[in-house]
Amino acid sequence: MSSLDSLYQQIILDHSKQRLGEGLTETHGHPSADNHQYNPTCGDEINLRVRLSEDKQRIENISWEGDGCSISMASASVLSEMAQGLSLEEFNEMVEQFRQLLRSRGTIEPDEEILGDAAAFAGVSRFVARVKCAMLSWVAAEEAAKEAQS
Repeated sequence: MSSLDSLYQQIILDHSKQRLGEGLTETHGHPSADNHQYNPTCGDEINLRVRLSEDKQRIENISWEGDGCSISMASASVLSEMAQGLSLEEFNEMVEQFRQLLRSRGTIEPDEEILGDAAAFAGVSRFVARVKCAMLSWVAAEEAAKEAQS
């Protein structure tokens, strides 16, 4: 195993144990929306809440509660950490980059400047059954952000 693979594996393990953003937070009157996603293949499930800034231009907070494998829980943790403070444009770009990475089956090198710790999921792309696990919270956040904006 390369040192990069080892680092990526450690990031996923750390986030699966110390889950950032876990526990739905109050919205305090800000534009927000919740989204529920379920992966019937493995049983992973997530309820995710996106809270936007008052002008609906930035992600203020992503919080979640869920049950699932370490990949899905670590992915939700990484997402909630990375998305905070991003403009919706930056957020949508990050989600799209993550989606492309996971669909690549290992043929794309992750752009760590855009993906940060989410680049650790590059290895997951080689395991088709695990791609949905990693994408679950990202799809929920994307849908909730769209709803909160409208």
